[in-house]
This record gives sequence, C-alpha cells and structure tokens, in this order.
Amino acid sequence: MAFIKAGDGPYVVGLGPFTSHAAAPDAGTAFYCNDFTLSDPEPWKVPTETREVESLEEIGLAPVSSSVTWQDLDPEGFAAIFAEINEMIGRGVIEKSVPVATEHGTLESGHGCSLMGNLTPLGAPFYSYGWSDGERGFCGGTPELLFELDGRQLSTMALAGTAKADEREVFAVDGKEIREHEFVAQTLVAKLSDIGSVTRAERSIMDLGQLVHFHTSIEVELFALRGVDELIRRLHPTPALGPLPRTEQTLQMLADWRQRMQCPEQFGAPFGLLKDGTFRSVVAIRGLHWQGAEVAIPSGCGVIEASRLVNEWRELRLKREAVKAALGL
Repeated sequence: MAFIKAGDGPYVVGLGPFTSHAAAPDAGTAFYCNDFTLSDPEPWKVPTETREVESLEEIGLAPVSSSVTWQDLDPEGFAAIFAEINEMIGRGVIEKSVPVATEHGTLESGHGCSLMGNLTPLGAPFYSYGWSDGERGFCGGTPELLFELDGRQLSTMALAGTAKADEREVFAVDGKEIREHEFVAQTLVAKLSDIGSVTRAERSIMDLGQLVHFHTSIEVELFALRGVDELIRRLHPTPALGPLPRTEQTLQMLADWRQRMQCPEQFGAPFGLLKDGTFRSVVAIRGLHWQGAEVAIPSGCGVIEASRLVNEWRELRLKREAVKAALGL
C-alpha cells in the first residue's frame, strides 16, 4: 500500500497489488517510488485500487502500542565523515554536502508496518507519506516538497537551515544557517531559470513545532511542457539533501558516506503521486524505515565551511526525536 496526505487534505491511498512501469501512465493514479540514487528502472507504481480517506484507521491502520530497543549511535563514525567533508571543502572539491546518521532498533513485538497507524495526523506545512511492500517500507511526515507540477506551472521550495523553536530569534540572524539556506535557494533558481520564468519569494521561517527552518517558495512558469521524470532528475537531490556542486564525483562521495552510516536507500528520495494530471513529489525525510522487525530513523544535516561538529550532531538528534514523537516512540 501507499499513501500521501498534503497538509490538511485527505489521505490518498493506493492499495495493491501494484504494477510497476518505467513511465507515468497517461491517465489515472500512480505513485512514484524510487531510491535516493534513482536506480529503479520502473519507479511508477500503479495500484489496484485508490481511495481517499480522512483517517488511516479507515484502511485498517490503527495505532498500536509499540516498544523499540534502540542501538547506540556511533559518534566516531559520523565525526570521521564530518572531517572528510571538511577536507573536501578545504580542497575546493565541494561547498556543501549532507551526511546522514541513522539510529537503528528492533521492535520487541510485531512488524514495522504496524507502526504506520501510529503516524500522528499532521496538517500544513507537513506532507504525510507511507509505502509498504511486503517485509519492507517507510512512513513519515516531511515538510519538504520536491516539486508540484500542473501543466506548465511548477512549484518548489528551498528548505534548509535548522534550529530549535525556542532559538527562533537568534536563528533568524544566524549567518551560518542563512548561508546554508542560500546555497540551496540560489542553486534551485539556477537549475530552473533555463526552462522557465522563475519567481522567488522572500526567505521566511517555517515553524514545525519543535523545530524551525528557513523556507523560500519558488514558482516557475515553464517555457514548454516537461516530463515528470526529467524534472525529478533535474531537481533531485537538491542541495538541501545532496552535494554542491552536484557532479558525478560529489554524488559518489555522498553515496559512500551514506552507505558507511547505514542510511536506508529511500531516505531523502522522491516519493510522489500523479492524480488527475497533477504530480506532487515530496522529499522522503523525517520518517521511519523498516524491514521486518528491524527499524531505522535516519537524519541528515547540511555541512558547509562554517559548520561545527557538536552543533550538527545535536541537530541530527533533534530531527530523530521529532520522528519518534510523531510515531509515539
């Protein structure tokens, strides 16, 4: 099964079995599900049945009492990767990259899929999402939209820079966080300016309860119609989740760093829904991943020259705590 919920709207649910396709269907509903490296040759998943519901309990996903035995994270492994990124920045190979730390655990009883019903109903600005395929799956509530496409109108966002909600005032003038955000916003504008007329809003602060982020809305009137798959490959990964500059070399570095920290393949990947001719893809962050009773919560942070290890390690923990709270863990 699969679902996406935008803000205060209903859950759009796809029930299987699914058929997989290399290209989006001409009509009907399809989910886009791929990994971070976009390696699936048939990422379009067409459900047998589609439903719109106000609650996941309507499709049998009720909250359950769950307990997870968590493993301690390895700060030394992350510190080593942080040092390697700093070395690459010092050598001028990259300006930014996004390492990931993953907390692993084991359910004391049950299957990871059962936790989907625990997902707190989240309104705007969150997008709730989930996917379950046999023994594996993921679910979460992400604040980040990769893009929405309706004809020639494309909407996207820059979402980068993080702080605790009670640090909002100092966050608003934090030079490091502003620079990190501007890397993302300016790169997105550059990537889109050759295919459409771009309108960038002013930078604002998005309030997510426990956390705040810098947020910039970007609207594009495309010069011509563009395919969804082409736009996904153009925009993913954005500098909020990927390296800057984005080259074959820097992407491979990031893939190696993610693998060393046992990052789930779908973390930060595009997860989308095509319905009634409109496509919306979220960035699959702030979520739980599972295989059987084994569960994982990954979190990433943007590292630039001004970043400091202790601050980034703290940010990673705050993001994982927000996911645990949303899932009653």
